[in-house]
Amino acid sequence: MADDDFSENTAKTEAEDDPVIGYILRAVSSGKDVAPQDIARAIAADRAKPTAPKDIWRKYLTAVRQQAIHLARNDRLLIIRKGEVADPNDFKGLYKLRKP
Repeated sequence: MADDDFSENTAKTEAEDDPVIGYILRAVSSGKDVAPQDIARAIAADRAKPTAPKDIWRKYLTAVRQQAIHLARNDRLLIIRKGEVADPNDFKGLYKLRKP
């Protein structure tokens, strides 16, 4: 089995295991920088009940951040802070996500 086959299968499995990864990868697939808030809002729009408060998307921000860090550590995503690529192990504040 080639390494490329393994990485493709791993990517598919991760996206199937955690839907947040799928949302992140779909959001950055356009090639533009994406704010994590936009991804959290998309998740909330798909999953929240109609009676949920308008700021329910905030509960998904932690999951988006954790999965973005995981993807960045595996070189499948870039975390952008102040226009520069940030270290996924040590960044604070506002950030955006970009396809590598």
